[in-house]
Amino acid sequence: LKYQRMLERLEKENKELRKLVLQRDDKGIHQRKLKKSLIDMYSEVLDILSDYDASYNTQDHLPRVVVVGDQSAGKTSVLEMIAQARIFPRGSGEMMTRSPVKVTLSEGPHHVALFKDSSREFDLTKEEDLAALRNEIEIRMRNSVKEGCTVSTETISLSVKGPGLQRMVLVDLPGVISTVTSGMAPDTKETIFSISKAYMQNPNAIILCIQDGSVDAERSIVTDLVSQMDPQGKRTIFVLTKVDLAEKNVASPNRIQQIIEGKLFPMKALGYFAVVTGKGNSSESIESIKEYEEEFFQNSKLLKTCMLKAHQVTTKNLSLAVSDCFWKMVRESVEQQADAFKATRFNLETEWKNNYPRLRELDRNELFEKAKNEILDEVISLTQVTPKHWEEILQKTLWERVSTHVIENIYLPAAQTMNSGTFNTTVDIKLKQWTDKQLPNKAVEVAWETLQEEFSRFMTEQKGKEHDDIFDKLKQAVKEESIKRHKWNERAEDSLRVIQHNALEDRSISDKQQWDAAIHFMEETLQSRLKDTESVIEDMVGPDWKKRWLYWIGRTKEQNIRNETKNELEKLIKCNEEHAAYLANDEVTTVRKNLEARGITVDPCLIKDTWHQIYRRYFLKTALNHCNLCRRGFYYYQRHFVDSELECNDIVLFWRIQRMLAITANTLRQQLTNTEVRRLEKNVKEVLEDFAEDNEKKVKLLTGKRVQLAEDLSK
Repeated sequence: LKYQRMLERLEKENKELRKLVLQRDDKGIHQRKLKKSLIDMYSEVLDILSDYDASYNTQDHLPRVVVVGDQSAGKTSVLEMIAQARIFPRGSGEMMTRSPVKVTLSEGPHHVALFKDSSREFDLTKEEDLAALRNEIEIRMRNSVKEGCTVSTETISLSVKGPGLQRMVLVDLPGVISTVTSGMAPDTKETIFSISKAYMQNPNAIILCIQDGSVDAERSIVTDLVSQMDPQGKRTIFVLTKVDLAEKNVASPNRIQQIIEGKLFPMKALGYFAVVTGKGNSSESIESIKEYEEEFFQNSKLLKTCMLKAHQVTTKNLSLAVSDCFWKMVRESVEQQADAFKATRFNLETEWKNNYPRLRELDRNELFEKAKNEILDEVISLTQVTPKHWEEILQKTLWERVSTHVIENIYLPAAQTMNSGTFNTTVDIKLKQWTDKQLPNKAVEVAWETLQEEFSRFMTEQKGKEHDDIFDKLKQAVKEESIKRHKWNERAEDSLRVIQHNALEDRSISDKQQWDAAIHFMEETLQSRLKDTESVIEDMVGPDWKKRWLYWIGRTKEQNIRNETKNELEKLIKCNEEHAAYLANDEVTTVRKNLEARGITVDPCLIKDTWHQIYRRYFLKTALNHCNLCRRGFYYYQRHFVDSELECNDIVLFWRIQRMLAITANTLRQQLTNTEVRRLEKNVKEVLEDFAEDNEKKVKLLTGKRVQLAEDLSK
C-alpha cells in the first residue's frame, strides 16, 4: 500500500509536469518545431491507405483496437473511460452506436476532440462543448445510415487529445443484438454481424471483448463471435463490466472468478480485466466514476479474497495493457507491411529497368507537364516559319482552289467573244462578281486550312530518336480542341476584298520580266488543263492502237461508238477552224446521219458531250499556240496593240490573276503572323490548362503499360 501510494503521487506529479511542458511547447516558448504525434501519423496512414486501394484494403491489415460487445454491455462507457471524456451519445436501452467510430487517442496539453474532416475543436473540459460533440456524432451517425437501414458501414473518424491519454486507435462498433425489434430494418442483426466480422478478421486487430457482468454469462452472444474470429485468443482482451452489480446480484462470487480466469466461456484471451464504469447515471463525470471505481475495488471482497488480482482491475490498468499490446502489434505489423511494400516496389523497379532502361520514371502528371512543354515549343515554332514559306504555300493552295473557277467561269467564256473589247468587258464583269461574292471567303478558308496544316505538321512530325509516341494521343486531342476553339478574325474578309479589287483592276504590266512570268503562268495552267482533257478523252474513246497492241487490250462497244463520233467531230473542226464552242442542231443531225450510214446509232446527247471535250482540247491547243506567239508581244502591249494584228489580252488577264494571288498571299501571311498564330498559341495554352485540371482526360489520353507502371511506382 505504501509503494502504491508513492507510485500514484509520482504519476500525478509526472502528469502535471508533462502538461506544463506540452503547454510551453504549444505556446512556442522553446521556439522549436514540434514533430507530429506518432499516433496521429499512424492514424493518417490508416486514412490514406483506406483511399489507396479500395479492392485490397491494405489498411485492414494494420492494427487497431476493435471494441465489440452485446448491446448495452458498456462498450461505449469503457471507451469513454479510456478517452477520459463523456463523448458519445447515450440512451436508455435503445441502440445508440449506429456506425463504426474510429477514435485516435494521443497526448496533448489540452483535452480536445476534432473530426477528421473538420477544423473545429471541441473543448472536453466544458459541458456545452461535450453536449455539442455528442450531438454532432449522433447527427453524423444518422446521416450515414441509408434509407431503409438501421446501421451503417461508413466510419466516423474522431481524434481525442489530452494530458495522460494512452496513444492508440480504437474503433467502437454497433452492439451485437440477438433479436430485431420493431422500427429496425429486417437485416440489422446480420449487418452488425458482418461489420463486426469485417473488423475482427484483420489478423492484426486487437479485439476488446466487452461482457456485461450483471447478466447471466449464458446470454452472451459476442463471446461466441469472438471465439470464431480468434480461436487461440492471441489478440483478444476480455473486459467484464458492471462488476459492482455482478457482486451484488450473483449468488456465487466464484462465478466472477471463473469468468476472469477464462474458465466459464469457451473463448481464450491474452488478458482478463474487471472494470466499473459508473452507477448508471448518464450525468456522472469521468472523475466521479474513477473515484467510485477505485473505492469499489478497495472495498471489494473479490480483491480481498484474491479472486481478482490488482493488475486485473480498473480502467486505468486496462488502458495501459491495451496500449502496450497495441504498440507491440503495430511495430510487428508495420515492419511486415513495410517489407511487403518494399518487395512490391523492388518488383516494379525491376520491371521498369528491364522494359525502359533509358527512361526516367515519370507518372501521369509529370508526363503531362513534359508533353505540355513540348507542345508549347512546337506552337512557338509556328512563329519561326519564314514569310517566303507562308506566301509560297498560300499562293499555291489558293490557286489550286480557285483555278477551276477562273478557267471555266472567267477565261473560257470571255475567250469565246469575237473582239478584244468584248473580252475585256466580260473579264472585268466576271472578276468584279467573283471578288464581291466568293474570292475573299475562299482566301480566308485557304489561310485557315494552311495554318491548321502547318500546326499539325509541327505537332505530328517525328523528331528522330527524341520522338516519344506516348504523347501522340494527347497532342492530337490538344490540336483538335485548339483548332475547334479558334475563330478567324471576322473583319479579315472585308479588308481583303478591297485589296483584291484594287489588285484585279490594275492592268499595267511594267516590264518584260512580268510579261514573261504571266506567259509562263498561263502556259502551265493551260497545259495542266489540256492534260486533264486528254485523259478524259482517252477514257471516253478507249486505248489507241499502240496501247492495244502493246498491252493486248481492246475497246468496249461504247468506246468504239465514242471513237467514231470523235472522228466525225474532228472533221468539223478541220473544215472550220473558227468554229463556235457549241454545235448547231443541224450539225448534230449531220454527224448522227453520217454515223448511221455506217451502221452506228448515236444519241444526240452523246454527240454534244463528246464535242465538249474535243472542242475544249482544240481550244486549249490553240490558246497555247497563241501564248507562244505573245512571247514577243510586250512591245505591242506597250503601244496598246495599235497597228498590230496580235492581241494578247488573255496574257494580261493571267498577269492580273497572278498579281492578285501574290498580293492576297502577302496579306494573308501578315494576318497569320501578326494575329492568328498568336491567338492559336493562346488557345493551345487554355486547352492545356483545362486538360491539366481534368484527371479523367489525362487518364484517357496518357495510357499504356509504361504510364501505369510509373503510376504504381509513384503510389
